[in-house]
Amino acid sequence: MTALALDESPPLHAPLRFFATAPVWGAGAGLLMTLRAELVTASRWSPETFALVHVLALGFMLQVMAGALLQLLPVAVGSAVPRVRLLALVSHAGLNAGTLLLVAAFLGAGPTWFAAAGAVLLATLAAYLGAVGLSLARARAIGPTLPALRIAAVALGATVALGFTLALGLGQIWSVPIVELVHLHAAWGLLGFALCLVAGVAYVVVPMFQLTPAYPVPVARALPLALLAGLGLWSAGVPLGFRPVAAVGAAVLATATVAFAAQTLLLQASSKRRGRDTTAWCWRLGLCCLLLAVASASWLYLGCPPALRAPLEYLTGVFSLAGAFPALISGMLYKIVPFLVWLHLSRRGPGAPLMHQVIGEPGPRAEVVTHAAAVVLLAAGVASPLLAASGGALFAASKVVLGLNLAVAMSVYRDARAGMREVRPDPPGSP
Repeated sequence: MTALALDESPPLHAPLRFFATAPVWGAGAGLLMTLRAELVTASRWSPETFALVHVLALGFMLQVMAGALLQLLPVAVGSAVPRVRLLALVSHAGLNAGTLLLVAAFLGAGPTWFAAAGAVLLATLAAYLGAVGLSLARARAIGPTLPALRIAAVALGATVALGFTLALGLGQIWSVPIVELVHLHAAWGLLGFALCLVAGVAYVVVPMFQLTPAYPVPVARALPLALLAGLGLWSAGVPLGFRPVAAVGAAVLATATVAFAAQTLLLQASSKRRGRDTTAWCWRLGLCCLLLAVASASWLYLGCPPALRAPLEYLTGVFSLAGAFPALISGMLYKIVPFLVWLHLSRRGPGAPLMHQVIGEPGPRAEVVTHAAAVVLLAAGVASPLLAASGGALFAASKVVLGLNLAVAMSVYRDARAGMREVRPDPPGSP
């Protein structure tokens, strides 16, 4: 693992505004599932399902990932993001506004709302990707993290372009093949952007915070490239009807995803840490859900009885969007946020709390247990919408707990900072 450039860390508020907003969207997703469980479990093509998917993908997942990139680029690859204060402010506002417009459009606000949402999100994410892309182009770090982040940025660009095209189609401005584009949009977003970014972050945080061996360099370098190659083959094969090409791409994607999950689980089994802290269980829950998502998606792709198609589509969404990525994100936040609190306080002088004092174990443990129970009930929703609704309520509760845990971390930061100010004035230009 490359040495971290801790002195290059951006102001604490830059990533934290994204981290603090995400649990609100996560709780909203759980509430929407509770209120619309019957429609969501019935079909992946219902407007309520699309609204729920985008609350999770844009409101929860992308919020955290956008903030994490602003933190990770200067620290892990040594390349600062230009105008990071302004970028964080504008992109955070635009991402939240665009997500609200899009969810309202899916829930019946009208076709013009799709165009408005697409315009806001396109402008916001184009500006964000422009700044992040410049940072990635300037970076010269050695190691597997930088290539993974570059591929993730390319995939986010493809996801945004496909999403904007879909918004124009749904807004009745342009006639587009909705079904094919939905498949491509989802694949590039989940496997190209989200999984590549999680892998790039994992290469740093898993060995650093879970005291595991480093990822084998050949494996770490090959995984994002395999995901990109698989997406390229699949994207060429699906629209043009080249089933053999699409099948090879799907096989590569499934293999790369399973390889990442298996490699990470093996590294965690070799951890030098005595006992298993809560964040390790977050990762294990997320990785197991990722493997279940691959299994259900593979069965769908290879051909399943027609009666099982809708249940398998629902389960794939549960295991990926409600199970895997939220659990992995929580696992990262419970290490990254305490680390940032410690880092920014330690610059002010002695007396900074240790990481384990920022967020204790009980809060994260309550969240991961609640989250795991929510995933079980949501998966059982294939048998009964009532179970899915109960799972949605538990999912909302788990994200409320996540938000409270992050609030505790910020309370510790404010109290410690105030105490340090009494002893020593803030240095000029401090965040």
